[in-house]
Amino acid sequence: MTPKTSFTKKKVVFFVTGNVHKFNEARQVFAEYDFATAMLNLDAIEIQDDELENIAKASVIDAAKKSRLLVIVEDAGLFIEALNGFPGPYSSYVYRTLGTRGILKLMDKESQREAYFLSVVAFSSPKRLRPICFQGKVEGTITHKERGKKGFGFDPIFEPLGANEKTFAEMEAEQKNEYSHRAQALRKFASWYSK
Repeated sequence: MTPKTSFTKKKVVFFVTGNVHKFNEARQVFAEYDFATAMLNLDAIEIQDDELENIAKASVIDAAKKSRLLVIVEDAGLFIEALNGFPGPYSSYVYRTLGTRGILKLMDKESQREAYFLSVVAFSSPKRLRPICFQGKVEGTITHKERGKKGFGFDPIFEPLGANEKTFAEMEAEQKNEYSHRAQALRKFASWYSK
């Protein structure tokens, strides 16, 4: 007589990103909800738009069609009040072209340094015509100089409110996930997905 083997079907979602830092942040958050994620490096379209949600929706629909899997994409932007919300949805391009030092130069004479990070996580599947989106937002300030070596992107110049004057780049991943816009959006998605 052969012993019966029981398998628990663990939920899984594929995170469409080429950014290993984003993926690791997601993996830590999803571990709290007891489901798995896998990184899917897929060439999904990325439209230019003034709204992060429109960018995320277009990417996740394309990724779901191409992969035929349950997928999420995440898009985020840094919105600086003194610069009328710049770089906003163009943050990735601005980071590649100007970097953190370029932003600090633009902010050189500014005393008002309020800013916020906004994240949109979009979920779709090959059968879902309309993606579902989840947002996270963290308020903070732009520092006067780069601080910290951890994280990525604009992390060395962004200090979230209530973080004991630490930039994201001065935090370990676990601590960053306590404040992060991305972690907020991922938790909202994870809470919905795990039900």
